[in-house]
Amino acid sequence: MAKDIGIDLGTANVLINVQGKGIVLNEPSVVAIDTKSERVLAVGSEAYKMVGRTPNNIRAIRPLKDGVIADFDMTEQMLSYFIKKLNVKGFMSKPNILICCPTNTTDIEQKAIRQAAEKSGGGKVYLEEEPKVAAVGAGLDIFQPHGNMVIDIGGGTSDIAILSLGDIVASSSVKVAGDKLNSDIINYVRQNYNLHIGEHTAERIKIEIGTVLKGHRQKEMNVRGRGIMDGLPKTIILTSDEVEEAVHDTMLAIIVATKEVLGIIPPEIAADIIDRGIVLTGGGALLDGIDELFSNHLKVPVVISTTPLNDVANGTGMLLEHIINSGKK
Repeated sequence: MAKDIGIDLGTANVLINVQGKGIVLNEPSVVAIDTKSERVLAVGSEAYKMVGRTPNNIRAIRPLKDGVIADFDMTEQMLSYFIKKLNVKGFMSKPNILICCPTNTTDIEQKAIRQAAEKSGGGKVYLEEEPKVAAVGAGLDIFQPHGNMVIDIGGGTSDIAILSLGDIVASSSVKVAGDKLNSDIINYVRQNYNLHIGEHTAERIKIEIGTVLKGHRQKEMNVRGRGIMDGLPKTIILTSDEVEEAVHDTMLAIIVATKEVLGIIPPEIAADIIDRGIVLTGGGALLDGIDELFSNHLKVPVVISTTPLNDVANGTGMLLEHIINSGKK
């Protein structure tokens, strides 16, 4: 008998939840190919190590951009590789799959996601909107008649949603999230220090010394890269406050989108959110000072989920069980 699987198909990482086992796979959404033969050389963690470090004939591709499939064939190859690796197929049967997508995914994009899952060995494929799945994974009871609000800051998109009675009441998906913060840091270092740094370095800066509140974290880091003027390797010292400056506008864009969603909901649900607060999830929820920043701007309590990186993957397992048990087709 095939085991059902839930997939968090993220711009930065793919997480897979297998029925009865929990999250069994968490790897970067990267595929490395040989440009001469078009052959796939590595997928996931192995391919991620090659980003920014490949010779001319090897290209590391991120098949998802801004939360949607940018390269269909590569996404399908990546999913097939991961599903094969898990060995979840039964002797005669294929696993049911639940995959998440951002809230504003078009019908064509949804069809592409569904086809990629079917071609990679899935049986019945269900699609659910990411913030709904994240809310379930974060432990919110979205099936009750009261408002819950979740902000899921991933790699490619930030999904904002208000849920009640098992469905989305109002939502927004903005294409500014973790990847945009990395490019903010890269641009800041280039403009202020004439230093070119890579994606890996920007990610490390964000995690190790980053903050979204000025003065909230007092750390500094030696940052190495290539000098723009002379092309030679060079080291600078970067501080937490400088990272805040770099990411300031992007964080404000997510807050503005959140205010817009709050501005269109019924007053009863607004009252629920004042009582219950907003839950932050996704990798972006790990940014230093983010709960205070949102709370200061939105004037409501903001809490960070206890397992922000795994909420969507955990939620896929719970929702798939709910769908199959309730016989939803």
